[in-house]
Parts: sequence; C-alpha cells; structure tokens
Amino acid sequence: MVLVFEMKIDILTLFPGMFAGALNESMLKIAAKKGLADIELHNIRKWTHDRHKTADDKPFGGGPGMVMKVEPIYEALEALRTADSHVVLVTPQGEKFSQQAARELSGCKHLILICGHYEGFDERIRTLVDREISIGDYILTCGEIPAMVLCDAIVRLIPGVLGSEGCLDEESFESGMLEYPQYTRPASYKGMQVPEVLLCGDPKKIKEWQREEALKRTLERRPDLLVTKEQFNRGT
Repeated sequence: MVLVFEMKIDILTLFPGMFAGALNESMLKIAAKKGLADIELHNIRKWTHDRHKTADDKPFGGGPGMVMKVEPIYEALEALRTADSHVVLVTPQGEKFSQQAARELSGCKHLILICGHYEGFDERIRTLVDREISIGDYILTCGEIPAMVLCDAIVRLIPGVLGSEGCLDEESFESGMLEYPQYTRPASYKGMQVPEVLLCGDPKKIKEWQREEALKRTLERRPDLLVTKEQFNRGT
C-alpha cells in the first residue's frame, strides 16, 4: 500500500546527517508514521558535475568566505518542483518566522526548503524561490538548524499530527497573547502551591483566571504582541 501524505517536504542541504535526530523523534516521527508528512533530504552535491562535487566558490569582486553556487540549486529545483511546490530559502535576510507564517505554510501540499551555508547564496538563487525566511536576528553556522525549526513548527499544525487539536488554540502566539501558567500534580510541593482557583472545579472561573493570567504575562513579557493583535483587529 502506497501512503498519500498530506504534505511533502523536500530539504536541499549540504549536511543531511544533521537531520537524523530531529526527523526520528517526537512529532515529526509521529507525522511520518501517520502518513501525514513525508520529509525527504537531498544532498545538493548530487546536482554538481565536477569530480570534487563543488557546491560553492569564491565571490566575484572579492570578500571573505565562499558563496553557494546557483547551478546545483537550479538543477535540484528543476528535478523536484511541481505545480504544488512552494520554495523557501532559509536565510538571515528573509522575513522573520512567526506562528502566522507557520500557519500559512502548513497549508501547502509541497514545500522545498533550501538550507544555506558558507558566506551566503549567489544572488540569482533568490530569483528561483517563492519566499525567504529567517528564524531570528542572530547568526548560525548553517541553514540546517532553521530548516528543522520550520519543519517542526509547520508539521505539528497539520490536522491529525497532534493527539488533541484543541491544544493548538491554547498555545502562546495563537491567541495574540502568551499562554497562561500551567500546573499539574502535586497541588503542593515544598511550600509551592497551585492557585486555588484551578482546584475549585468551576470552568467559568478557571477560564477567567487563565485569560487574566495570559494577559498579565503578555503585558509583562511581550507587550508588542498586544499591539500587533490590536492592529490586526483594526485591519491596519
């Protein structure tokens, strides 16, 4: 029996071995077993034609480091791209990744992620992609780690991957606020108590407490999220 996956993700990388742990544990492994997401790794050097499998070269005009070549990326996309494909370049110059972006990408049937390395990309590679994404304003050695982040954030949003779909609505960033504090047993530990309201059994009071605590935490830690949510509600 051939599985028909909800989403196919092809990852173009120079270091496929880096993905072993991420793809074989937790939700990404579960998604593959359920037939919901198929993630396949492709070594970019497969599309090189010299005996050294060269995927990078010195930049024109001089400068430090090496630049990833356009030819192998072009040929890889020619081989993998379909009418359903959405190609994402993982780069520090891209838009900052967000939960909203994860939601948008989780609706794609086929994603192709291109992992950068060395000093950067030949600029012509940018003309071959649909979107450029960064996971934050800091420098990493390579694009493989951000690609893992994208896979995890996107795949977990595919219906059926998580055991309880309702838990997605309660998470930080989904409601425009950070998530409220969570507790589990025991109710008392070394003088640290679970708030009484969570033990009262009144769903209405508990919901009110959760919303108040979520708002309080967001005001203290990420007030910018409330501004963003307010602007979104106004349509500005």
